[in-house]
This record gives sequence, C-alpha cells and structure tokens, in this order.
Amino acid sequence: MTLKKRSARTGLESQPRGASLPQSFARVAQAFAHDARVTHGGRGFGASALKVDGKIFAMLSSAGQFVVKLPGTRVDEMVRSGMGQHFDARRGRKMKEWLALDGREQAWLALALEACRFVAGHPSDRALAPSR
Repeated sequence: MTLKKRSARTGLESQPRGASLPQSFARVAQAFAHDARVTHGGRGFGASALKVDGKIFAMLSSAGQFVVKLPGTRVDEMVRSGMGQHFDARRGRKMKEWLALDGREQAWLALALEACRFVAGHPSDRALAPSR
C-alpha cells in the first residue's frame, strides 16, 4: 500500500512515492490522513517519518524498528516494562525521548497517537484523534 504524502509546506497531497511503506506503518500513517497538520515524507533523516507541524513524532528506523517520541519518563517506564528500548541512531548514545520497538505492531497506533499529542503540545486525549 502506498500512501500519498502531503507537502510539509502546503499540506496538499502529492503523487505516491515509488516505494511503499511497510503495511504495519502504512496503517498507522493512514489513521492520521484526515489531519492536515500531520505529514509524512521528505528527504534525508526521517524521509518516511510522520510529522506534526513539521516535527517528527513516529518513524521506522533503518533497522526496521518503530520509533516514537514520548516524554523521557514515559520512555523510561516502557523500557523498564520491556515494551521497547531507548532509540540509538547509531551515534553511540541513547535518545532519552525516543522509544524503539521491535514488532508489537498492535501497540503502534496508540503509541503514535500519544507521540503526536506530545510533539504537538497537546497532552489531552481530545486532540488529534486519528480516524478509524
């Protein structure tokens, strides 16, 4: 499944990219398709990432991990519970506000919604609710 990406500048959809997103990540991206503030795509780091107001909140790493940006205390809690690990962008240091998961696709949408709220500055459940 290929998703159309919206221009980060205009919010308008452009043509589908040649390479398709992995199905699990495409489902997460599709849940945010109704929100003009959420975009995906670009160049370089985060080329297939989901962004809110131009800031990355969820992405697939080059190693195939699902990665989300959450408050550091929340990431620490999830690491302690065994849900994931601190994301390491191969620079030798763990990123304290980024959680990386191997598998666990059933949790991706909820984590992406939580991450989107955090990055957008809306801690409320009412903000940025994805379509079902």
